[in-house]
Amino acid sequence: MRQYELTVIFPLEEDQYQAGKETILADLAAQGAEIIKTDEQGDRDLAYEIKKRKRGRYLLFTIKLDPVKLKELDRIFKLNANVLRYLFVRIEE
Repeated sequence: MRQYELTVIFPLEEDQYQAGKETILADLAAQGAEIIKTDEQGDRDLAYEIKKRKRGRYLLFTIKLDPVKLKELDRIFKLNANVLRYLFVRIEE
């Protein structure tokens, strides 16, 4: 298992944020990811408009995950309407 940082940007609306966060946590658990740390980064301006939004709510996860399951998570996150953007970054050990 490798360690990754997952940054997710959600819409500012509280209901979309909570629904998106719960879905992300459920998807990570379903793929066998071990969540080491969750860090809410708050609301920030986006560098460019995403889905006609200029601000987003950032959430940073530190996880351990089998690299084979990363592709499946990528597919699942693309289908989540409550996620504006996400990024997996591998942490070198």
